[in-house]
Amino acid sequence: MLRKAISDDLQCDCVIFDLEDSVPLEEKGTARKLIHHILEETDQLQASQNKKQLYVRINQLDHPLAKSDIAIFAKEDAIANFVVPKADLKGIKNLFRKSGKHILPIIESASGFLHMEEIAGSNGVDAMAYGAADMALSLRGSVESYRNNEYIVARLAIVARAYGLDPIDQVFFDLNNPEGLRKEASKAKGLGYSGKLLIHPSQIEITNEIFSKWSREEIDWARQVIQAYEDSLKKGSKGAIRLNGQLVDAVHYKLAKDILLQSI
Repeated sequence: MLRKAISDDLQCDCVIFDLEDSVPLEEKGTARKLIHHILEETDQLQASQNKKQLYVRINQLDHPLAKSDIAIFAKEDAIANFVVPKADLKGIKNLFRKSGKHILPIIESASGFLHMEEIAGSNGVDAMAYGAADMALSLRGSVESYRNNEYIVARLAIVARAYGLDPIDQVFFDLNNPEGLRKEASKAKGLGYSGKLLIHPSQIEITNEIFSKWSREEIDWARQVIQAYEDSLKKGSKGAIRLNGQLVDAVHYKLAKDILLQSI
């Protein structure tokens, strides 16, 4: 499975080797050895390695195993980032200095949420993700309620973009519901997210489709806005215009140009 993940068979941008929740405590050492073995093989797979960034999700920073995770994989040149689960301010600030690895913190606790801005501003952090399941556990709530919590999801996108980071959307757990995945990914894209955490190869195609390109309707809208707004400017009008019953002003014009630029 690890070999397949780093091969050209799966068209994802990054691969996260997990040492945390998916690995039983008694298997942590074996998991590290497996990852190390796969990283040795990447020397034979330079073409694939160049297309994908390889990350390691370490154990949470207050866990006794985290120190060893960091010490072992800080030496691995093939690893670009440490994914930090249940991220909190404590430990994050010094992680980049100690390891030399960039950091993708997952905000999935009450404390992590309260310190989100300080985490975003820490050295080495270049993206930020959200985890609804552990957030629900932290707050003694339900996973579904925190999956659909628009306040948290929107705030993470705002904070990430304010600090120049890529916001990454949460995992979609229902592998038998591709339309649900499509809907959630589309909503995240609409909020400004750069991508999505995935847990199965079957989720890659839909996610790439959503985040890699704009729909025909969105491109058509952008072209109409640009044409109408520029026609208005030529006539000497510098304010808002009306297009198909909707108000269009300078910000819509900039959004439209951005859509066309990204669709090239």
